[in-house]
This record gives sequence, structure tokens and C-alpha cells, in this order.
Amino acid sequence: MEGTATVGPHVLREYALIADGERGALIGPRGDIAWLCAPRWDSPAVLSSLLGGRGCYAVTPRQRCVWGGYYENGSLIWRSRWIADDDSIVECREALAFPGDSHTAVILRRVVAVRGEAGVEVLLRPAADFGRASFSRVRRSEDGVWTGRTGPLRIRWSGAPDASPGEDPGGLRTALRLAPGEHHDLVLEVTDTELEGPPPDPDRTWAATETAWREALPDLGPTIAERDARHAYAVMRGLTTAGGGMVAAGTTSLPERADRGRDYDYRYVWIRDQCFAGQAVAAAGPHPLLDDAVAFVAGRVLADGPDLMPAYTAAGAPVPAQRTLDLPGYPGGSDVIGNHVRSQFQLDAFGEALLLFAAAARHDRLDTERFRAVTVAFAAIEKRWRDPGAGLWEIDPQHWTHSRLVCAAGLRQAASAAAPASDAAAWNALADRIVAETAQDSLHPSGRWQRTPTDPRVDAALLLPALRGAVPADDPRSVATAEAVRTELGRDGYVYRFRHDRRPLDQAEGAFLLCGFLMAMAAHQQGDRVGAARWFERNRAACGPPGLFSEEYDVVQRQLRGNLPQAFVHAAMLEASVRLAV
Repeated sequence: MEGTATVGPHVLREYALIADGERGALIGPRGDIAWLCAPRWDSPAVLSSLLGGRGCYAVTPRQRCVWGGYYENGSLIWRSRWIADDDSIVECREALAFPGDSHTAVILRRVVAVRGEAGVEVLLRPAADFGRASFSRVRRSEDGVWTGRTGPLRIRWSGAPDASPGEDPGGLRTALRLAPGEHHDLVLEVTDTELEGPPPDPDRTWAATETAWREALPDLGPTIAERDARHAYAVMRGLTTAGGGMVAAGTTSLPERADRGRDYDYRYVWIRDQCFAGQAVAAAGPHPLLDDAVAFVAGRVLADGPDLMPAYTAAGAPVPAQRTLDLPGYPGGSDVIGNHVRSQFQLDAFGEALLLFAAAARHDRLDTERFRAVTVAFAAIEKRWRDPGAGLWEIDPQHWTHSRLVCAAGLRQAASAAAPASDAAAWNALADRIVAETAQDSLHPSGRWQRTPTDPRVDAALLLPALRGAVPADDPRSVATAEAVRTELGRDGYVYRFRHDRRPLDQAEGAFLLCGFLMAMAAHQQGDRVGAARWFERNRAACGPPGLFSEEYDVVQRQLRGNLPQAFVHAAMLEASVRLAV
């Protein structure tokens, strides 16, 4: 039996996410919480064994067993489930108390002997600052509650009065034995403030968390994948803070391609991704995540205008510069934090912002203050639409066709749904001018759109202009582009972003799940309902048992690649499941 001191790492498809909006944790199949940044998404990790750090919190069965698990419907309450040699079953019900407090993470773990007796080993080894800070000042109170410090964080752990330091420096260990049907609660608090009052009561905290998740998940209406659509909404809600910012993913440095150096920190709010999420939710209805997206994006547009940055921290601050840590990293990856995106200009973010605001206006969710952001975004496009930008894939500055056409789409949709009558004509005129000039320099001889004026390749991002209304779906350019993406970038039901070189597509990178769901919506838009369902179902299956999507999918090895979970993939899955139901 693998000991708790050596648990992990695991393949990404086996990790589950628990999250409370302010931070999230990844749980491996041996009950190991391998990743938790506290108190915020972009704070240093206090549990970091995912990247080779010391911090870990594991509840692991003592017997030889096999693993499974599932989310309680419409929530991020996870149940790890193990079946042992003697046919006994033990579960560990796990959650971050929801909704989360901005300063304090509360991890709930309830071990349940579902069938037969249960025995588990428990290890708590918090280590702040990505494992560099030790767990110190560790004390046990008379009522069996442990407290201590690690770096700037205070720790309180209840439910393990018999724990002891053991041989593991900086850690506490205990063993639990449960009779059939019995359960045992463990409650861990991690905070950057003083711990006041008694520890949370497990029963009351569980009940409050269950109620909060029920209230957070709306009725999404007709979809072609009801359970998965609700799960996608729950994931996005778990990644969204009280201030409305939705982080792009909960992790950093998980490799998109092993040994390629493509490792990034996604624990920040990308404006484009937030807009994707808001539009996906709007397709289902005027639900709270739409309001969150509008609030965050409008705030940044109003604050920065034409100098809008591609990404911000969840608190709305600039993303820190990229640097490395002294960690082994996830196998095949590195240990990068911060992101170079802070220095980029991404024109399409303004178009996506207008698309978001238009979607909100159609649901009557755009108030006067936030309407000012519409006019600011229009002015920014008017000023900067000829400027080169990094584009959707954040590459070298170019006049990306997708970026320009998405701005045109945003202008058209905003003119229809959000602009005063006196402005609508001017906004449509600017959209017409952008489309016309883009057609002059970026229309391929075959009749499809090409990536840039000087790059004739097809790009899956070019599905978006027709989906968002820059040009009609039956426009010959739209039809030709969709066909080119299907034939040139589609393989085995998945879609790649673009062709890097002459290598087979799967040797250059993984398939992009966002692109697969875009292809499903494009096929549906053009009347190919059977093809749309095929694209949708193929990409919907590109996940592990917890149903979480990463950015890329290695088709050959059938493995997830990149940071986990990737918010915009869940957004695209949700939107496709709604649109394909019509």
C-alpha cells in the first residue's frame, strides 16, 4: 500500500476540484489534497505536492483498494470512494465551505464507512510559500484541536485529537478506524487573519455548504447534456470570486506539452475567458454568473479604457511578472508563477467585452453605469482596431483576422442590443469597415478567412466571427472557413488550433477542447445537427472521472494537458449544450 508520505503525482484526469470561489484545491485518487493556494487563488501554495512541494493533506485507505468518486449533482462537493479487498467501501466527502471567506479557507472532510469497517491514514503537512515555510508553533488544546503557523498563515485542525508529529518533520499523522455506517469529520482552517471563536461545527458547516450550492445553481433550461451542463456551471462558479472575477484555471505550470517549456500560470482573470463564460451563461438565461462577468469586465474597461490588459488578478490588479520557483514541478512541466500576458495587447478582448455587454442587455442586465463601459469599449476599438495584437492564442503581435472580426461582431451585437439609436448606425458602419478591410487583406484565395494578411493558414479561432455575428453563417466565407477547419484541423473528432509546421497535428500539440466545442456550434449553426452532436460528444468525453476539462487533450495518449480545470472549456461545453438543444 502506498504510504501517504509518497502520494502522487497522478495523471491530471484523476484529480478532482473543490472550490469556494476564493480559492480551490485539487484532490488525487489516494485522498491527497495536492494543491491549495491561500488565502487567494494567486497566493503562494500552502499545499503544493502537485509541483513537488512539501505541503500535502491526505486521507488514504489503509487497505489495498481501487478508487472512484463523483460530485454531488450541482455542486463541487466531491466524494472520494474506495472499494477494498474485503469488499468494504469507504468514502471521504470533501468540500471547501461555500461560499468562501476571502481570508479563510475551511476544508471539510467527512470519512464514511459505507460498507464494512473502514481504516484510513491521515497526514496533514501544511507548508506555506510553495513548501518553503515549515509548520511551526504546533500545539494541541485540551479539547484536542491543533493550531500552528506556516509562513504568514495560521492553521487550525479539529477532528484529530490523537494525531502526533511522528517521524515526518512539519507534519501531523493519525489513523482512523470506523465501524460500519459510522462517519468522522475533519475540519481544517487556513487563514491570514486571527482565528477567533471555536472551530466550525461540521454538521452546521456541511448543511450551510449544501444549501449554498443548491441556491447557486440555477435551472439552465433545455440542454443536450443536463448533468454536465450543471457541472460546468458549478465549476465556473467555484472559480468565481465574490468580486466577480473568474480565474482562468486553478493551477500553474501544468504542462500543455511535456518537455516543451509551455507551462503557464493561469490563476488570474483573463478578460476574454470571462467574456466567454458570461456569453455561455447568457445563452441559458440571466443567471448570476452573467452578472459577475459583466461587473468584473465593465470595471476593468472603465478603469483602463484603450489600455485594457488581457488579464488581471481576481482583485483587479495587474498580473505579477513571470518568475520561477525552486520546485521540481509537475513531471514534464516546470514551476512558473506570474504571467508575461501583462505586457500584451489583445484587441479581441474589446470585441468580446461588447459581445458580453450585448448578451447582458438582451436579458435587461446592463444598468446605466455599466453601459458606460459599452461606449468606452467602442471608443477603444475605434482607436486601436488597426493595431497589431497578440490574438486569441497570445502569440507575436500581428493583425490577426480573428481579432478584427470579433471586434466587428461585438460592434454589431452592441448596436443591436445596447446602443442608443443615435449611435447604432455609426457602430454598424465601423463594423462594416472592419470587415471590408479585413476581407481585402486576409481572405484566402479559396474563399475562407486566413490567419493574418501574411499567414495563409486556417485557424480554428476563425469559427468565432460567424458564431458571434460578424458575418452571416451562410456567407460563403463562413461556410468555406468552417469546412477548412473541419478538414484541415479536425482529427478523430477533435480540433487543433492551427498547423504549426509539417508534422502531424498531434505531434505539435494537443487538440484544443475549446475548438472542438466551437466546431460543434459551427456545424449546428450551418444545419449539420448530426455532425454537431458528434463533435460535441467526442469533446465532452475528453475528461477523467471528475468531469474536469483542461485546455488540451492528447488524443494519442488520451490524457489531459495543461492547467486544470480550464474555465473557458467548461464555458464552451455549457454554451454548446444549450445551443445544440435548440
